[in-house]
Amino acid sequence: MKRSTLILAAALSLLPMAANAHPHIFIDAKFSVAAAPDGTIGELKNAWTFDEVFSSSVLLDFDKNGDMNLDANELKAVGKTVRESLGKYNYYTNVTLNGKAVPMEKPDAMHADYKDGALTLTFSLKPVQKTPLKGLLIFGIYDPSLYTAVDFATDTDMATTGASFGACKRKVVRPNPDQVIAQNQATLTTLFFNDPMGTNFSQLVATRLEVQC
Repeated sequence: MKRSTLILAAALSLLPMAANAHPHIFIDAKFSVAAAPDGTIGELKNAWTFDEVFSSSVLLDFDKNGDMNLDANELKAVGKTVRESLGKYNYYTNVTLNGKAVPMEKPDAMHADYKDGALTLTFSLKPVQKTPLKGLLIFGIYDPSLYTAVDFATDTDMATTGASFGACKRKVVRPNPDQVIAQNQATLTTLFFNDPMGTNFSQLVATRLEVQC
């Protein structure tokens, strides 16, 4: 595997980091879920803009012609690498319907862009099976290892679109980490700091979109 592929895969595959359960990569995210005409989930749309430091490291590793930019072929290589390396982590996307996980298909492609020193990835996900908009739907975008911080600047950055959502109530939930820690003190043991993947702390503190239909 190429050095560039190894670096990006290592950073984004996010293996457990011993004694380092805090973010190293930062994403400003936008998310929307579109309803299909038949009243099911149509697709989930994601747009991730990475921090300057990580974006610079991607530029360094994928800028093969040395022009300090990423051309179309280089951007395609970035998108392909991330698409392959994040598959095992469900692209940080977690969806449940009435408490039951809703599996997602692999995205057809991940589109990369590089402007003003920032890397942006956009992609869409679709449920493996038809999923009706009935009951409580919860959408969470987070890294289970806590190596990457996914932030939604405003509540409008987690949106719903489509007529079928008209009868649904939606809210964005932003848990207070201090309260989460206090409420889950017994489970936050030394094991957590040695193996973040062994807990659900990241899920507990993640910003999420709840839709009741």
